[in-house]
Amino acid sequence: MAYKGKEYLQRKLAMYRSNVNMLYEYYAMKNQDASNSITMPDSVRNMYKCVLGWAAKSVDSLADRLVVREFVNDNFGVNEIFRNNNPDIFFDSVVLSALIGSCCFVYISKDEFGTPRLQVVEASNATGVLDPITFLLKEGYAVLKRDDYENPILEAYFTENETIFYPKDGEPYSIENPTGIPLLVPVIHRPDASRPFGRSRITRSGIGYQKMAQRTFERAEVTAEFYSFPQKYASGLSPDAESIDKWKATVSSLLTFTKDDEGDAPKVGQFTAASMAPFAEQLKMAVCGFAGECGLTSEDLGFGSDNPSSVDAIRASHENLRLAGRKAQRSIGTGLLNVAYVSVCLRNDYKFMRQEFVNTELKWEPMFEADASTLTMIGDGAIKLNQALPGYITADTVRDLTGIKGANVDGK
Repeated sequence: MAYKGKEYLQRKLAMYRSNVNMLYEYYAMKNQDASNSITMPDSVRNMYKCVLGWAAKSVDSLADRLVVREFVNDNFGVNEIFRNNNPDIFFDSVVLSALIGSCCFVYISKDEFGTPRLQVVEASNATGVLDPITFLLKEGYAVLKRDDYENPILEAYFTENETIFYPKDGEPYSIENPTGIPLLVPVIHRPDASRPFGRSRITRSGIGYQKMAQRTFERAEVTAEFYSFPQKYASGLSPDAESIDKWKATVSSLLTFTKDDEGDAPKVGQFTAASMAPFAEQLKMAVCGFAGECGLTSEDLGFGSDNPSSVDAIRASHENLRLAGRKAQRSIGTGLLNVAYVSVCLRNDYKFMRQEFVNTELKWEPMFEADASTLTMIGDGAIKLNQALPGYITADTVRDLTGIKGANVDGK
């Protein structure tokens, strides 16, 4: 096989690294809006910078619902490999990294006992040439370690036959790869023909709505600061009148003026205070737009209504989130199955046929926990279906629907 080479993959990673880092900045709420305001000077705007966590909410609302249970039809001891690699942290890290950066990578190696070690590498530190059929890499490149200044300390180039390491302060060295598959496996969120490395949960449209909301909050803050006290005015003051302290005039609830020598009194009044209603309406528009983009509700973003929704209405409002979760389970599950396949090959020092894993399946916990009413409906439905089709609903089926492991599952 003709390889494109390490230098090509380094250039490819450099092209996409800044975009991935930007997505992580939005998730960490460290993003800075560099756009200029036509109404506020930068010095004023910098005093009222607004931070919103909508992008993080969009990711976490889905990541928290993607919980891996186990691999079924496991004829190769796959579950044991993952149990030896802190599965709760590993799976959560994979899911979160894939949702933020559109994909992540798992570097597979061996420890001193020959057990596969699984290290998650985020998309800003790895890339490769993808096989569009198996979604495994033909060759890969990763920065496995960086210093405090983001400079690479340890790089690795992955091929079918070997893994070559490039330490910063040492000579390159290689380790033989007995699997025939590069030991860097991608886990991709929502790939398609035009975007084989997937799509991030943080979309451009969502970023636009978040920026809109941030600017609205900033304008509202500045307006509230300037119009905390209604502006007053006085006209017709005598030039010889004693000057008025502006701060006292601003905060005072009572101002006194005396007539001049000619018996004339000044006219005083008050400007109409600025209304916050336009800001509230614009913010509501941004909330609705972002919620619709990400399959969330206004309540999820902290903007509840005076009339709380019913349980059925809340469940129906999360239908788009449920569909996004199912699609994420399919795409991320494919990547995790590839991780399991390559790990087994490395553990056994033998390249198994990928077709031998077609019956191995990844099981996920239900995205939404079943409440009392749901359990009742499932129980009634299971009884009626089993009456019509005996044995159609099993304990495993009920567990898939509810997430509750019964006493008779697996014969226990």
